[in-house]
Amino acid sequence: MLKDIRIAFLASCLLLAGFDASAQQQSGSYDVFVPISKYISQGNTDALSAWFADNLDIIVLSKGGNSSKNQAKLLVNSFFNTHTPRSFEITYTAGRGGMKYALGNLSAGGETFLVTIFVNCKTDGKCSGNRIQQFKIERVQ
Repeated sequence: MLKDIRIAFLASCLLLAGFDASAQQQSGSYDVFVPISKYISQGNTDALSAWFADNLDIIVLSKGGNSSKNQAKLLVNSFFNTHTPRSFEITYTAGRGGMKYALGNLSAGGETFLVTIFVNCKTDGKCSGNRIQQFKIERVQ
């Protein structure tokens, strides 16, 4: 129930902030969360960390903060080593312009975790690649 309240609250905040919820597959546009989801479900830290910004906000089970790409990779790798992923499913996405946001459920190590991902398009006047700016893994209570 707490998970549902969190998702509803986050969704409301994003919509009030001017985000347009969209199913990207329906619009035919590239869905950045497809490869990211694949790497999370596989526990593939190397491939996942390739999406990390040079510096990002990362929280894994209450550990982390503003980290370098390498520090974030070590934190996620440690998590995957102790919680082997079984499946990962995106449950909510939103976005506007170069900003995209997703919530997903990760089944790993016999537990369920809520994963929050914020991706921003690296811009030099135009989008030159999506990078994960914020990444969070928390236990579902």
